[in-house]
Amino acid sequence: AHRDALTQLPNRILCNDRLDQAIASAERNHTQVAVLLMDLDHFKYVNDTLGHPIGDLMLQAITSRLEGVVKRHSDTIARLGGDEFAIILPGDDAIAAQNVAKTILQSLELPMLPEGHNLDVRASIGIAVYPEHGNERTTLLRHADVAMYAAKRNKLGYALWNEDYDEYSRRRLVLMNDLRRAVDRDEFTLLYQPKVLLKRVNEYHVEALVRWRHPSRGLLMPSDFITFAEQSGYVRAITQWVLAHAIAQCAKWRNDGLPMHVSINISAHDLMDVELPDRFAALLERRRCSADWITLEITESAILDDPNHGIRNLERLSALGSKLAIDDYGTGYSSLAYLRRLPVQELKLDKSFIVGMKGDTSDSLIVRSTIDLAHSLGLSVAAEGVEDQATLEGLRALGCDAVQGFLLSPPLEATALAEWMQGSAWTRTLRDAVGLRRVV
Repeated sequence: AHRDALTQLPNRILCNDRLDQAIASAERNHTQVAVLLMDLDHFKYVNDTLGHPIGDLMLQAITSRLEGVVKRHSDTIARLGGDEFAIILPGDDAIAAQNVAKTILQSLELPMLPEGHNLDVRASIGIAVYPEHGNERTTLLRHADVAMYAAKRNKLGYALWNEDYDEYSRRRLVLMNDLRRAVDRDEFTLLYQPKVLLKRVNEYHVEALVRWRHPSRGLLMPSDFITFAEQSGYVRAITQWVLAHAIAQCAKWRNDGLPMHVSINISAHDLMDVELPDRFAALLERRRCSADWITLEITESAILDDPNHGIRNLERLSALGSKLAIDDYGTGYSSLAYLRRLPVQELKLDKSFIVGMKGDTSDSLIVRSTIDLAHSLGLSVAAEGVEDQATLEGLRALGCDAVQGFLLSPPLEATALAEWMQGSAWTRTLRDAVGLRRVV
């Protein structure tokens, strides 16, 4: 009753008992206890694409890797459930615990080969230490959990708990409560950033970007609240608001004679929503907005969370006539070969590659090869984060299809955006079919 059936590791009940014993011993002997919580990244993707038997073999292989690192008789490795593991290190301080975490992550870097499948495993580890970070089990586990999600959120690999993370959690709770009222209070607004095509010259493209005008914290970027919205399940209401307003604005521009195309971001949570295609179709019909005027942007990770379900929804959206794009391409785990399964028409290269093009040869090579391979698959390529003329010229020389960034324009309100499109040197140059260069 106290062992995990798959891995034969201690389960949550036995882990809690051993942690209580370790804390009691440390209190008597004035020593320390370190607790590590580890969570695998995208484990659900393995189960969904390769099946649970392969996922089980992967968990057993990870158990072996952990046992190869954590060897002391006094230590405990436990499987808490799913892809979450706990490690108890009696006598270890923060430095020792961080060294163990580093070694664990290094042990996971070697590919695993269950049934011949070559799997790269990535994990996030949170660390809390008695008595510095808590005097009893529930506090230590909670702090280790908060640190683990900080590691995952910031792509750190591992993180040691500190009060800033806890303050972040408290702020998150307040923010989540505020989110529930934000739509009803009409606190969201949309800005639009131009995306300039380098080849076709007869249409305008923009990306709709949501902002939250928080009553006390001012203008908040999506990175400040979308994760919270997904965790609370409230992202659906925000997405519905964004879709409704962006589609209405696109229709208005079209009625005003502007040949505008609008891109809208869809989160991983949205993509798993079976009702999304129907709600999207209803909004298009209500505003008499053609589906091919709208591009829906999704991230690689959004698809990996549940590939089969995600692809089905993408196919339904594509069937309506909407264009689909992969946003932030290059930051996830997918390959261009994998993307051939998806009904997408465009890749948007992540700005981290674009910003690094001038000073990093490897970034330039990645951009060049991605553009060439994408074109061979019939996909167009857009680059975001274009901030200087040299980068723009480099992208044009590589055959990039569209560019977006502060060199061209920051995000603008709808009225200012229309004026920019009609009067900007960038679009005027395009209309005149002259090479795209900055006019000052």
